[in-house]
Amino acid sequence: MLQKFLHDESGATAIEYSLIAGFIALAIIAAVGSTGQRLVQLFESLIPALTLPH
Repeated sequence: MLQKFLHDESGATAIEYSLIAGFIALAIIAAVGSTGQRLVQLFESLIPALTLPH
């Protein structure tokens, strides 16, 4: 029984998949964050062109 327990790798596989999912989530968060900042800058640069002169 101890020998079977020592050779069981199913827990290690679950940990590997959770690490991969965590890294993918971090990459998505970083990409969305930088894209969001660029969109804010774009819209802020368009505001003067869209306002009516007084």
